[in-house]
Amino acid sequence: MAQRWQGRRVLVTGAGGFVGGQLCAALLREGATVTALLLDQRPQLALDLLGAGSRVNRVAGNLCDEGLLERVLQSYEVDTVFHLAAQALVGVAAKGPVPTLEANIRGTWLLLEACRLVGIERVVVASSDKAYGPQRVLPYTEDASLAGSGPYDASKVCTDVLTRMYATAFGLPAAVTRCANLYGPGDLHASRLVPELCRAVLAGRRPQIRSDGSPTRDYLYIDDAVEAYLLLGAAADRPEVRGRAFNFGTGREVSVLELVQTMITVAGADLEPEVLGAARGEIDRQVLDSSLARATLGWAPQVALADGLRQTLDWTRWLLGQTDGAA
Repeated sequence: MAQRWQGRRVLVTGAGGFVGGQLCAALLREGATVTALLLDQRPQLALDLLGAGSRVNRVAGNLCDEGLLERVLQSYEVDTVFHLAAQALVGVAAKGPVPTLEANIRGTWLLLEACRLVGIERVVVASSDKAYGPQRVLPYTEDASLAGSGPYDASKVCTDVLTRMYATAFGLPAAVTRCANLYGPGDLHASRLVPELCRAVLAGRRPQIRSDGSPTRDYLYIDDAVEAYLLLGAAADRPEVRGRAFNFGTGREVSVLELVQTMITVAGADLEPEVLGAARGEIDRQVLDSSLARATLGWAPQVALADGLRQTLDWTRWLLGQTDGAA
């Protein structure tokens, strides 16, 4: 398994983000040559914190820059593409949808068209469990309707459909990931629940829950998600995989309140969460059935929630120590 990416030439879009940085690091460990498309050079990138930043071919640019993608694919002789670039913050999309729609939808069709023209061997595109939207029947299975209706959710519906269309209409060897809520080391978005929760318990302050604590999610640790991408990328050209979407989750519903209480326990903290009850418009329940990924790819999650939260807390403690030292 350690040699499955040896000698492969891979492009990762969104390489500066949480999942993209971890995926680049994993591909490098397995012997791939990695080209990382970066929208900007922020002071901190997960790619650099994970020690992978100096070992990739860094390309600065926007998915929507005219001709950029085709030039990159040809110049670096790419054979496999992981498309993770997106505006991924639900709140940002709700406040101003146009940049999100531009990046997530137009950026995706430009990427897929460039892959078609160049003749890329395998493509994996990130959709989301948010594409399913509210459903009466849970857990989500891949044949459920895509009913996501918020700006971010709808953009992922379009991303998902466009990818499968390119596979069906043009024979592009492409497949789609629909991942659960991802968490773990490398997530630098402090506005997300788990990173903010880590910072709160380490600072000894009460964690805030924006909702009433009852919404449930399926929480998947980053190492399990990266393994899902690697397995799907290696198989995207197989007839039974091409043009299909795959769920990747634990199959376990966890309420926000349970997640917070688990983190408090893991941290050994004496804190009571502050329940604000202010969040509106959230999907009440989300959980994924990953039977198709198990049967087709041999994938299964390995990291339990408490263990994943403990590792995330340890990494955040290290990160804050690095920041304090730099200051």
